[in-house]
Amino acid sequence: MRPNHTRTRLLTSAALVALLALPAAGCQTTGVAETTGAIGQAQRSESDWRREADTWKERYTKNPTDPEAAYRYAAALRATGQRTQTVAVLEQATIHNPKNTLLLGAYGRALADTGAFSQALEVLGRAHTPDQPDWRILSAQGAVLDQMGRHEDARRYYSSALKIIPNESTVLSNLGLSYALSKNLPKAEEVLRQASEQKGAEQRVRQNLALVIGLQGRYQEAEAIVRGDLSPEEASTNVAYLRQMIEQERGRKNRKDAPSALKEAARS
Repeated sequence: MRPNHTRTRLLTSAALVALLALPAAGCQTTGVAETTGAIGQAQRSESDWRREADTWKERYTKNPTDPEAAYRYAAALRATGQRTQTVAVLEQATIHNPKNTLLLGAYGRALADTGAFSQALEVLGRAHTPDQPDWRILSAQGAVLDQMGRHEDARRYYSSALKIIPNESTVLSNLGLSYALSKNLPKAEEVLRQASEQKGAEQRVRQNLALVIGLQGRYQEAEAIVRGDLSPEEASTNVAYLRQMIEQERGRKNRKDAPSALKEAARS
């Protein structure tokens, strides 16, 4: 079960900003105004995003080759859960703008949203170059590899990203989830605590920490972290969701299934 778009998103790794929020790439692009940070879903309501989609759809329809219109329209589509259409818009945009790294990064993330992980890796690999690596893209590549179960490979990408931007909370959060997916919960907690202590760390980082703590049986501590950022109503919703995810994870552990709750965190 996923929380709907009107709830505060619980347990979304910063893919995570990388996989979720269509952040601006660090490389220089042509024809698209870059923004600082992510186009943050948590800062806008679903109705805001739908209005945004309507606004940019008109400009995109008039000129589908316009990279900024395609990027902004896709961001709004993605924020309202229209993942297949997001991929379609960005696929066409990258055909018309094959060297636009901003669009390529967004397209790779959108592909990962739909589970097309191998294609996502190929596209993300074209969104930056070895001589000009983008830490956001490196983190996105790591998140995709984690989804594919290639956790050691993923952590090499996170390590490369952290060499560019040490102690970046979003990358540390992804790294922590990677350890959790490998069932090394103490190490995951250590890294997620480091991530949550960074200046400007997002709420989702602390929520990921709450999940990992809860999975270790420390439910009161986990719930206290969840409640720390939210209104009472939001906290109650998210605590209930946290409990559900933990119970699902415990059940799967008993059956030796894949860690779905953690993959939910890495995919959202």
